[in-house]
Amino acid sequence: MAVSFKPPQSHTITPYLIVRDCRKAMEFYAKAFSAESVVAMPGPDGNSIMHAEIKIGDSMLMLTDENPAWGCRSPLALGGTAVSLHAYVENVDKSYERAVAAGCTGLMPPADMFWGDRFAKLRDPFGHEWSLATHQEDVTPAEMQKRQQEFFASMQSGGACKS
Repeated sequence: MAVSFKPPQSHTITPYLIVRDCRKAMEFYAKAFSAESVVAMPGPDGNSIMHAEIKIGDSMLMLTDENPAWGCRSPLALGGTAVSLHAYVENVDKSYERAVAAGCTGLMPPADMFWGDRFAKLRDPFGHEWSLATHQEDVTPAEMQKRQQEFFASMQSGGACKS
């Protein structure tokens, strides 16, 4: 029997996060984002996690413990991140509130955006940034361009959604 190029539960691209204290991160993601633990393989020292997988909704997320000797540094070690994880959720307001209650820092509260989503931004305690969205309407390219211009005009005049 032929084996697929990827496991059946995986999508083509799967984020792989480096975190400080992988076990704690897995517990946190379960609390904040209803993540389900799939696997956690211990590192050679028996304490660290060299590979873990969690499932959030229909998507997999891989994790590993920070290990500078192997070139694995978390956003906490680097002083920030250049990547944001984006999750579509059924109710962005409730999901945002749940994540903040679990320990995320709110960067931008939920707001209706010009592209048709209700959208919010967070930072988790491990330094990773997340955006959450609930799709509310399909917007034509012409309408999106019009709304985008209005949005940026309101930002210049002190409008909403500044992070």
